[in-house]
This record gives sequence, C-alpha cells and structure tokens, in this order.
Amino acid sequence: MLSNLTPQDPDKILALMGEFKADPRQGKIDLGVGVYKDPTGHTPIMRAVKAAEARLLETETSKSYTVLAGEPAYREAMAKMILADLYKPELTATLATVGGTGALRQGFELARMGSPEMRVFYSDPTWPNHLSILKWMGVETIPYRYFDNASRGVDFEGMKADLAQAKAGDVVLLHGCCHNPTGANLTVAQWKEIAAVIAKTGATPMIDLAYQGFGDGLEEDAQGTRIIVESFPEVLIAASCSKNFGIYRERSGVLIAIATDTKSRDLTQGAMAFLNRQTFSFPPDHGARIVTTILSDAELAADWKAELEEVRNGMLRIRANLASELRALSGSNRFDFVEQHRGMFSRLGASPEQVKKIKDDFAIYLVGDSRLNIAGLNDESVPILARAIIEAGV
Repeated sequence: MLSNLTPQDPDKILALMGEFKADPRQGKIDLGVGVYKDPTGHTPIMRAVKAAEARLLETETSKSYTVLAGEPAYREAMAKMILADLYKPELTATLATVGGTGALRQGFELARMGSPEMRVFYSDPTWPNHLSILKWMGVETIPYRYFDNASRGVDFEGMKADLAQAKAGDVVLLHGCCHNPTGANLTVAQWKEIAAVIAKTGATPMIDLAYQGFGDGLEEDAQGTRIIVESFPEVLIAASCSKNFGIYRERSGVLIAIATDTKSRDLTQGAMAFLNRQTFSFPPDHGARIVTTILSDAELAADWKAELEEVRNGMLRIRANLASELRALSGSNRFDFVEQHRGMFSRLGASPEQVKKIKDDFAIYLVGDSRLNIAGLNDESVPILARAIIEAGV
C-alpha cells in the first residue's frame, strides 16, 4: 500500500526555508517565511502571553477534554473581539480549530455540507494553501482579479467585475485585512461596494482574518469583516491567533458562522461539532486558554494591545524606511506602494528572474512571486534590500 504512494509537490515556502538554512553565506536575510520577527531576528513571546501562561500554570486543575466545539469562553471572547457590537449569540455559531488553517478547512467543509456544488471565488493572487486545500477537497475554484502588478495596488474594477459572476451557493473568499501575499488592502468605501456586488449574486462571503491588529489597528482591521457581517444574512469567518497573539505553535484558531435565525444557528453549531469529531475530535486548548485569559482580564488585555501596537508600528516604520531608501536609490516614487501596503507582506511585482538574482547575488530570500516579509527586516538590512531591488532591475 505505502509503496503505491506518489510524491507530493513540496510547499514552496517551506522549501525556501530549507534552502535558506543550507545557505552558508554570512549576513543572509530571510524574507520568505511568514512569521513575525523582532529587530534581532527573533520571534518573541508576548508579555501578556507569558503572564497568562504563568497564571494557567498556577490555576489549571485538569487536562481533561474540553467540549467538541472548544471552550465556550474562548469562542465567545474571539467572536466579541472580531465582531464587537455585531456579536449576537443567538445567531452566531463558533468552533475552536487547529489554527487559522484548521478554521479555513472546517469552514470549507461546512459550506460544502450546505452547498455540495459550491464554487469558491478566490483573489488572484491568494495564500497558496487556500488553493492547496480546495484542490485536495475537489472543490472548483475561480479566481477574481485583485492585484494590479503595474500600480501594486488593488485592481478594484476588475475585482468587482469578476465577483459579479458568482451565484447563489458559491463562496467568495475574502482577506479580512493585510492581504497575503500582496499587502494591498481595500478601503472602507471599497469594502462597502464589494459587499453590494456580492449581495446581488446571492453568494456567501467567507473571510480569512489572519492578521487582525497588524495593519491599521485592532479595531480598524476588523472594519471590512464587520461591513460584510452587517450586509449579509450568512457569513463565515476563519480567524487565527498565531500572529496577533504570537502563539504560532499553539495552533489556536476559530471558525465563526453567522446564521439567519436561531434554528439555523443551532443546526450550524451541531454541524461544526460533527466536523471536529470527524477530523481531530477535541481541539487544542492551551493556546485557547491563553487567549481567553488575556481577553477576559483588563490589565492583560491592555498590555497585549500595547505590545501589538508596538509590533504594528514597528512594521510601519520599516515600510517607511524601505520606501525612503528606494526613493533615494531609484530617483522616483515608484516604490511608494511599500509604505502604503499593510501587514507583514508586500509584493514587489518582480519577475522570477529578478527574485533569483536578489537571492543569488545578495543572499536575500523572497518567495518566488516576489512576496517579502516586512517583519523580517531591520534598520541594518533595509538598505541592503533596497540596493538589491534596484540592482536586480525591479
């Protein structure tokens, strides 16, 4: 049996990580992997997370199973953080998942249970694992225009035209903020227009919210999601705690489903618990309890928000510095999009050949589509990257 298995295509980003580790050059720079790093290149544990873990160590009395859908206090805390005043328990089903990826997978499975012939519309480009999961599930996928390679901004007219082709039973997958891999985001006004376009089709929106707090602020980054929730009777939201709480390895995520009425909400909640049972039974709980401890304690929540702001502002400062360096070296403002983008990533619009030259000549590792991790830069590496970009002819 096992000898009949066929080789699977390696994940390109994970393969790039391996190539980076094997590179013997001193001063090499990793801008490929999507993990936040401080100026020393370290991914720290946030202060509030440390404090919450210490509290859990002292107060936790059991490691027995939680419920299939995950600890109710965690699910409620996450729903309130994302939805704020729009959170209505009687219409909201929630599910603790294995990270944001698990929330996406369970969300796709839930949607297919309700609409077996669904198609999923996805932004071009999108996070590669979206397409990998959907391909494995055998779900038909349809791209919609999103990134304009000339302006390095959103192709908004193209996006609207393509989304108008969706129909009832389809799912429209949207990035809630800090678009991965481009960093190009919709404005509040554009979110409202997109909501109107999708509403006319009868399709159901599904939001991937992996970077809340990394863009314009914790509340500001939820605006697009809240506009969608206000505009539709049914919405799916897959959220991750990996980035904004810095608990990558704890695999803490949540799937939120907004239903039309209490009966539909109860059906959805049951289907969600069923999906967890079929895949991993009970979800991981340690990270969920960390998040719950933070969000339910005013002092810890304030410290977490303050540190999250430090992280966000640090990335904005790096963006401004990189744009300034590129402006000086190029004698033009054609790289100002770097400062305008939000989140951990920006897509340079470089060719694969230019990306390879940057790697070969400067030991700087970008993803092949020219996505770079802003959080992988510091004051010393910004001028090096800027010179590499210019010399590569980007």
